[in-house]
Amino acid sequence: MTPRDRPPAVFTIPAGLPFVDLLAAGIRERFGDDPHNLARITVLLPTRRACRALHEAFLRQSEGRALLLPRLRPLGDLDEDELSLMRPLDEALPIGDGFSVPPAISATRRRLLLAKLILARPDQAMTPDQASWLAAELAKLLDQAHTERLGFAGLRGLVPDNFAEHWQITLKFLEILTEHWPKVLAEEGCLDPAERRNRLLDAQAELWRAHPPDRPVIAAGSTGSIPATADLLGVIARLPQGMIVLPGFDATLDAEALKVLEPAHPQYGMAHLLSHIGADSAAVQPWPRGTDFAESPARAALIRETLKPAPLTGAPLDGAAVTAEALHGMTWITAPAPQEEAGAIALIMRETLETPDKTAALITPDRALARRVAAALKRWRIDIDDSAGVPLAQTPPGAFLRLCIRMIADDLAPVSLLAALKHPLAGGGRATVAFRESVRRLERAILRGPRPAPGIKGLRAALGDKDKNDGETLLGSLETVTAGISDALAQSKIPLRDLVKHHVALAEALAATDESPGAARLWANEAGEAAAGVIAELIEAADALGEMNGRDYPALFDSLIAAQAVRPRYGRHPRLFIWGLLEARLQRADVMILGGLNEGTWPPEAAASPWMSRPMLKEFGLPAPERRIGLTAHDFVQSFCAPNVVLSRAERVDGTPTMPARWLLRLENLIEAAGLKAPDESDRPWLDWHKALDTPERVEPVKAPKPTPPLDARPRRLSVSRIETWIRDPYAIYAREILKLKPLDPIDADPGAMDRGILIHGALDEFTRAYPDALPGDALDKLIAIGKEKFAAYAAWPGVRAFWWPRFERLAAWFIDTFQRERLESGHRTLASEVEGDYAFEAPGGTFKLIGRADRIDVRPDKTLAILDYKTGQAASWKQIKTHLAPQLPLEAVIVQNGGFAGIDPQSVSEIGYVRLTGGRVPGEASIFTEDVGEVVLKTDAGLKKLVRQFDDPETPYLSRPRPMLWHRFGDYDHLARVKEWSSGEGDES
Repeated sequence: MTPRDRPPAVFTIPAGLPFVDLLAAGIRERFGDDPHNLARITVLLPTRRACRALHEAFLRQSEGRALLLPRLRPLGDLDEDELSLMRPLDEALPIGDGFSVPPAISATRRRLLLAKLILARPDQAMTPDQASWLAAELAKLLDQAHTERLGFAGLRGLVPDNFAEHWQITLKFLEILTEHWPKVLAEEGCLDPAERRNRLLDAQAELWRAHPPDRPVIAAGSTGSIPATADLLGVIARLPQGMIVLPGFDATLDAEALKVLEPAHPQYGMAHLLSHIGADSAAVQPWPRGTDFAESPARAALIRETLKPAPLTGAPLDGAAVTAEALHGMTWITAPAPQEEAGAIALIMRETLETPDKTAALITPDRALARRVAAALKRWRIDIDDSAGVPLAQTPPGAFLRLCIRMIADDLAPVSLLAALKHPLAGGGRATVAFRESVRRLERAILRGPRPAPGIKGLRAALGDKDKNDGETLLGSLETVTAGISDALAQSKIPLRDLVKHHVALAEALAATDESPGAARLWANEAGEAAAGVIAELIEAADALGEMNGRDYPALFDSLIAAQAVRPRYGRHPRLFIWGLLEARLQRADVMILGGLNEGTWPPEAAASPWMSRPMLKEFGLPAPERRIGLTAHDFVQSFCAPNVVLSRAERVDGTPTMPARWLLRLENLIEAAGLKAPDESDRPWLDWHKALDTPERVEPVKAPKPTPPLDARPRRLSVSRIETWIRDPYAIYAREILKLKPLDPIDADPGAMDRGILIHGALDEFTRAYPDALPGDALDKLIAIGKEKFAAYAAWPGVRAFWWPRFERLAAWFIDTFQRERLESGHRTLASEVEGDYAFEAPGGTFKLIGRADRIDVRPDKTLAILDYKTGQAASWKQIKTHLAPQLPLEAVIVQNGGFAGIDPQSVSEIGYVRLTGGRVPGEASIFTEDVGEVVLKTDAGLKKLVRQFDDPETPYLSRPRPMLWHRFGDYDHLARVKEWSSGEGDES
């Protein structure tokens, strides 16, 4: 009897049971523990990870005793060596032409070659990184077509004339695959990976058809979703000692039910496989168990009824399928957000460890949820292995490589520069502590506040004499290590290989310390080795793209490493796991947690193809997007049938409401129809317990601070603007003047209101000093010229010239034509501008000195003085001035009348006012006050002395915001004073 004449040997292991443990137990029961017998068996599994899992299952069952294992081979990652090893050991057959398969082209080289073809099209204008992303999508289409064994020749007639025009454009673009790509592959002497896999699987199938092995061959865990794999499974099922073992096939489905299954049904893939290999569902046998494993038939019946095929849903409800027993061991968690969901899952996993030898696993396709759970477990110092790994770009080496090149691309802009220099891998060739201190000092000196000019030259100009020695040393070493890559990025045409080498040289030089070379630090550990592999592959494949503009390299590099992942070699915790869907299909833990059960996540969204519409997909032969939903549904059923299962989802993700997975909705409806209550967490409120972890037993309201520093620590010198702060918020004076805490400017801040005020003050000061008595004929032109000179210092910010300069032109015209001309015509002349002065007097605590700077002092026709203050923001009212809540101008008058300004004799002040300069719809406005000015000045002088005497009492506290209704902004020191904790919050902030 030939293999084709034999009936297929097909087995199944029910859903919910530990697949690899049962597989190992069944193999030992069927073939015994004789080392010779076991060593003759070949077991084919879906992935290398599944092979490791079966290896561990054999070890568990042998209780650590030495055991010769079967040959474990991955179906999804075969090579010629593995296939040749699957021939009978005593067979002298040559490998033959069937195994002489050209090598697979590397993923990076294929992507770059496709990107080059895209960039070469005259109808496409895009950057290399855009071409790279598009090339990745083309590569997916190639793999899909090869997987389904489709040729691209059929694309030409795929779009009739009545289709939308953009589909015609798409097919024109796909000529890259139909006409150009085959020629490129022929020149490379390579195959697409999916095509090579097909050829290897076909070669193995043909070999075994012609020469059936005389030893057992078992293909387990695969559902044959790849046609070439399905063909091989068909051959294995008919070998003399061959068999296939399906995961979770529902043997209760009759032939009628199997015929009406849709692609989204969990049994669709296995039903299609049975039909493909010519096997009847009734012939599927249960796999021998070897030992007893806990099973939940009630749970299996429940999910079977829940997912009954749509054409059969009109049948009467199977009441026996929904029983209290089916709901036993099931927990349903609906969290408000992913953070709470992850916290509850982490708590469940932590509780599992309280029982010896008990295991728990989170199964989810949501990588963000997996990372959240792993982070939440670190609360208990638990490191857990995520089978999907971590994106390379998020690992320290990957992030450091990206930050290094971004720093150069941004011309050493402050944020990019500090991000790279403050990375844990940065050492700058010095001791780490010393290097970090140098970076912090440079940050404080020039990187906070408005951005310096670009490059090393701009940083040196900004540094000036600030921290000259240490800062110059750091900038000198930075200039040395960045010179090569900076020159490379500046070139319009440069080979990609040169860019990568300069990039690596920069990263290694910056990662070096005084004790370790940069390469030893950068490429260490699993993430470093993965990054080194990616870089090596990129250098090897770089010639595929050829020359490019250097400025396009950073974005291209980001695109090339985005899909790379770093997976740990060994699990971090022996009893807690995070599995992807495929890994969970073949394994089981004592507690199975199915997380992220929302539509669009699990199951995934049936996304439309970027290349073809649904009718085009069907005509071309590619599977419908719902096929993927069927695969994930099968994985859901496998885990759902476990005796102890937790179902979790979040009601909102990123602030957006979510929809429960369709299986949860159908399950909930079925349970409700049966008159039962869906299992919730009422008995074990995980969400409440998670919330309680960070909820204190007792909350004691914090009181407003009342610091009372000793008299010798209290300030004896304050500016007029600080006096106003002293009145409104004494705590700010305490923090700044006594604790010596000064707020830092934001990093790389856009020029703000203060900078704008400095520009305008500077221009008006220079103009009024030059023309104190009379205006020249071209006064406006001269003021504009002065403004241009002042604005030149802010040339690095286009927004300054785009928004501030037009406003300056308008306010300059108002200042010359309206305000200044009227002042001069009325007999005023400018006596001093931007002049500094002080006023000292005795107080209980000793001499107190008031200092101030007057924007402008004019002489009136009656020989008295006028004090004016330029305001680019809101000006104080006369009421606030009289009530001493805005004492700046009266205090400056006190200094004048006491002879505190050099070169100005003590004189009476009869006029004070604000000149508000906005440059807006109303470009300027003068608020001049002359009524009772002398009386206000005298009261201000008395009030100042009273305030000083009050705070010279050591018992007087520096209160925070004693007049909050008068201070409508969040102060620099309000966080230090914990204002939001003790204040009522009514009208305190705006």
